[in-house]
Amino acid sequence: MENDNTSEVFSKVVRAGKRTYFFDVKSTKGNDLYLTITESKKSVVDGREVYQKHKIFLYKEDFEKFQEGINEAGGMASWIAAAT
Repeated sequence: MENDNTSEVFSKVVRAGKRTYFFDVKSTKGNDLYLTITESKKSVVDGREVYQKHKIFLYKEDFEKFQEGINEAGGMASWIAAAT
């Protein structure tokens, strides 16, 4: 989990309809990098606006495999969308 021993290296916000995605690269006190991807979605509960957040942590040893997987899945989704 996140704590005060981290430093933000890079941050990117992507607004996509009702959702907002936050991509944050952070560094631990030991200078190890990790990525947090947060999805934030606004909804109404009991008449109040609330934000539902989902977060994943991706550690540096998994960056390459994660990128390969997301590129493959994104390519397949684009191919399927083009075929319909």
